Amino acid sequence: MSMELNLTTEDRAELFGDFRPEEYAAEAEERWGGTDAWKESAARTKSMTKQDWARFTAEAADISDRLAVLMRTGAPATGEQAMSLAEEHRAHITRWCYPCGYDIHRGLGEMYVADPRFTASIDRTAPGLAAYYRDAILANATRNDS
Repeated sequence: MSMELNLTTEDRAELFGDFRPEEYAAEAEERWGGTDAWKESAARTKSMTKQDWARFTAEAADISDRLAVLMRTGAPATGEQAMSLAEEHRAHITRWCYPCGYDIHRGLGEMYVADPRFTASIDRTAPGLAAYYRDAILANATRNDS
């Protein structure tokens, strides 16, 4: 499967730098291809413009940056501020990609630390951020389960 993004080669380079989403498309489809979330995400990303992608990536970076600030100041990942940012992250995914319930969000958090590619990417913002993200996501999901 090829990634069907409504972007030129130049747009992709500007938005994603060295990251090539199409290199991971087959693996992602193998893992999630039969799910409703996969189908929804494919439809949404196919229709996204360069401006949409710029907003999507800027919002994601902003959430990560604010979470990194909390982590650096010693705020617990299980604290109210970190859980609120985890909830903002979940809402961001729901708004742009697919409905992201708490079980799906938990799975993403676990993947952030289980897959070294995700860990390395997230930890570029701040070393240890992937684990902090995971902990905040799990705490937020647990809070919302009760």
